Amino acid sequence: MISGTGKLTTKAIAVIVIVAMLDAVGLPSLFMVFVTGVVLIVWLFAKRAQTREVERIFEFYIAADAILREEERRWYGFEIAEVIEHGESLLEVMPDPPPLNYYVLGALYQRLGNHQATVEYLSRLNEDDSYDEAHRTSPSPQLRRYVMMLRRIEYHPSSAPQTLAAIRSLERARQRHAARILLESRSAVEAQQVEAKPEKQVSEVKETHKEVTFSSSMPLSEISAPPPISKVLHDLYQDETRAN
Repeated sequence: MISGTGKLTTKAIAVIVIVAMLDAVGLPSLFMVFVTGVVLIVWLFAKRAQTREVERIFEFYIAADAILREEERRWYGFEIAEVIEHGESLLEVMPDPPPLNYYVLGALYQRLGNHQATVEYLSRLNEDDSYDEAHRTSPSPQLRRYVMMLRRIEYHPSSAPQTLAAIRSLERARQRHAARILLESRSAVEAQQVEAKPEKQVSEVKETHKEVTFSSSMPLSEISAPPPISKVLHDLYQDETRAN
């Protein structure tokens, strides 16, 4: 909160300085008011767009928590895929997304049976310390806004009870199940690779046998047609005559 107030004060001072410079140049007061209004509107729109980016993260958590928590409910594959697409789009907007995003995406991919994607997300989260919250010491503006909104929700739970419940549920699931999900998905990926190897070997053996059979056949240029039947009878008749 103190950091946000300080930035607001700095921007207000910058606007006052700009207005003073315009007044020193001798521009009309109406023009200065117009410029000040335009700057204020642009700043408000930019601030709203940045806030909206952070709100989309919380919307992703709510949708993902409903899928991962309600195991008895039958979810369609396209529903899960749409939530995953939403979560992955946030990775493009924020250079240093919250680590919880990686767990949620990995768990959702496991529900779809995409174990390779699960391993890619959860291995970074579980085996790379740079993805831990304690190592995020130089946050991007997006991450800083996210943390500010998160703390505000935690301090005032009544302001967004559904969002806070989803975040807490996902954090508990991350602590309890992240390592197990990663191990299961790795085992599934290894099993798929083992199943694929015998099929590849069988196909290679068939191709090798086919090549050997083809290479052992005689070239067409060396194959001659059999002699006519009249010539064979004539030669046989002469042999019998000589024998008599």
